[in-house]
Amino acid sequence: MAGDLWSEIVKSEEEGGDRFGDIPKIEAVYQRRKKPEKLSEEAADLGCSVKEARASLINGQKRDSWTRSLSTRGRESIAVGAYVNNQPQKKPAGRKKPPIPKGKVVKAPDFQKEKEYFNEVDAFELPEESPSPSTKNSTWTMGEQVVPEMPHLSTRLEKWLISKKLNRSCGPSSTLSKILENSATPLEPICDDDAINSLALKTPEKSSASYTSDFRLRPSCDDSLAGEDVPVRNIKTEEIDLEDELKRLSLTSDLISTHLDLEKPFLDLLSACGQMQPSNFMEAFSKFCEPESIVKIGEGTYGEAFRTGPSVCKIVPIDGDLRVNGEIQKRADELLEEVILSWTLNQLRECETGAQNSCCSFIKTRDIKVCQGPYDPILIKAWEEWDAKHGSENDHPDFPEKQCYVMFVLEHGGKDLESFVLLNFDEARSLLVQVTAGLAVAEAAFEFEHRDLHWGNILLNRNNSSTLPFILEGKQVLIKTFGVQISIIDFTLSRINTGEKILFLDLTSDPYLFKGPKGDKQAETYRKMKAVTEDYWEGSFARTNVLWLIYLVDLLLTKKSFERSSKNERELRSLKKRMEKYKSAKEAVSDPFFSDMLMDQIS
Repeated sequence: MAGDLWSEIVKSEEEGGDRFGDIPKIEAVYQRRKKPEKLSEEAADLGCSVKEARASLINGQKRDSWTRSLSTRGRESIAVGAYVNNQPQKKPAGRKKPPIPKGKVVKAPDFQKEKEYFNEVDAFELPEESPSPSTKNSTWTMGEQVVPEMPHLSTRLEKWLISKKLNRSCGPSSTLSKILENSATPLEPICDDDAINSLALKTPEKSSASYTSDFRLRPSCDDSLAGEDVPVRNIKTEEIDLEDELKRLSLTSDLISTHLDLEKPFLDLLSACGQMQPSNFMEAFSKFCEPESIVKIGEGTYGEAFRTGPSVCKIVPIDGDLRVNGEIQKRADELLEEVILSWTLNQLRECETGAQNSCCSFIKTRDIKVCQGPYDPILIKAWEEWDAKHGSENDHPDFPEKQCYVMFVLEHGGKDLESFVLLNFDEARSLLVQVTAGLAVAEAAFEFEHRDLHWGNILLNRNNSSTLPFILEGKQVLIKTFGVQISIIDFTLSRINTGEKILFLDLTSDPYLFKGPKGDKQAETYRKMKAVTEDYWEGSFARTNVLWLIYLVDLLLTKKSFERSSKNERELRSLKKRMEKYKSAKEAVSDPFFSDMLMDQIS
């Protein structure tokens, strides 16, 4: 009977489906909702109530996968389906447990041997390293040093500070705000909340009576490092003051906050200057003079020049958003090339035995530093005194705390050609021959081109020397100076081949350089360079050096006054005409104009 009754029910359902055109019958199935013992974390993450879930399932599209996921999360809700199969279902076959053999009693696993082994290991290692720090308010004793335990370490920040105290090389410093912002993420020195408690301190082989000891930290948070000792820096075993540590952390991290995400050019610039981080002005100046003796002696578009004892410091702001004298600040990569170029040209001053090229025509670089911070009050005072006396064309140096600079510490080369007073034609000839010979030596050694040798970038001073030695491609030469010595400065636009790379400034990015007034000798020289290079500034075009030599001859004829005869002027005009044919300073130095000023050195 039961079978017949069931057949009739199935038959009636099939007939009803035909009668209504196979319209699915929607039924609501109500199931008893059991109160879960504990809401799972995944269910908590859903961020919606059961009623909200129900509404979304009833009103929205059918989401079988979402319904299943709710089921797997331990939730029960009203499910609306197009067809509900109420037929009895067979229970899925469960996994059978293996039968227990009769007559045998299963014993619990015995870990006694393992326990004895680890107890033996602990008993051997702990006295060797240190007493267990598990006891509250205990101390770790190491010879004569005592490392106090910090009780009640309730926050990640406190544990991070302790790790920084134990190992200052764990990672870069960060500001307090960054620590708090990332508090949900494990910090680099700490792998988890309990990692600080798992650090093992190893006693040094020989105890020392000094206040510091060498420690080795064994990180237990990385299985791949288990058993490896990580050397760390000496530390002072003193009580840790969290408040002081936070103040010190904030102050030291502010110094490099501008370049916290340091770009490679800035890091390379620091490396070229032999620094790990920027210095402050007074720290850099104190190595060369008393800060109170600093005096401003000049200025340029991109920076200021100060006399510091026997040296001159050129300060150039970099990488800032503030415009300097109406110009965008130089970038770190631009100054990096000038730094490398300055150190490279310094090599020409080394008159070693067997040197192929040597001269002292380029200014000696004593030091280069990267600095950060506003102008010191002493520098502000020196700047304002210059402004009151000469009338500065530059903006007042009001820079923010995070402003960075490159400070070139150079030998004091004297006055620039614009302000230097030449006494006679011999001094003018001395100027020309020293500049020409210096460029020829640099061409031979490094394919050097200055590309900006106007009269502000040639310094002159008088001394008691009558000659200067030069070595050009292995040939030693003495040049008559007539008591005047020159120094070439400012290599911002220069091009050089160091042997490892070619350094140059792409002047196509500065089109205004070539838009100077017509008839101006300096502006015309820039345009002539552009024509020679055809805007390929990476290439070697020694002719650009000759263009600046022609510019110097023009200055001597038109801008500088000194004792000279008409014959002397004719000689200068003839030199200028012959220079139009030269392709390099090396060719120009062989001109008859210089013949009686060059003497072969007698070894």
